[in-house]
Amino acid sequence: MGLCSCCCRCLEILCAILLPPLGVCLRHGCCTMEFWISVLLTLLGYLPGVLYAVYVIVSVDPDRDRDRRRRVDPDDYIYVA
Repeated sequence: MGLCSCCCRCLEILCAILLPPLGVCLRHGCCTMEFWISVLLTLLGYLPGVLYAVYVIVSVDPDRDRDRRRRVDPDDYIYVA
């Protein structure tokens, strides 16, 4: 985890505190389940939206979810000739 990655995560958390769906959108994209849950929780109450957004940014890895949707096994090798 380099300096750039740490700065990006800090900016995402700052955005999540100011506007929770924006921080989740920067991390996971606009059409993901995490984004829409964040929008719903923010509409129901600001604090639940912030708590969920920070949780999703810190603990959920977006690359793992993308690989699972594509059904890519991380143990498979791709040979390039």
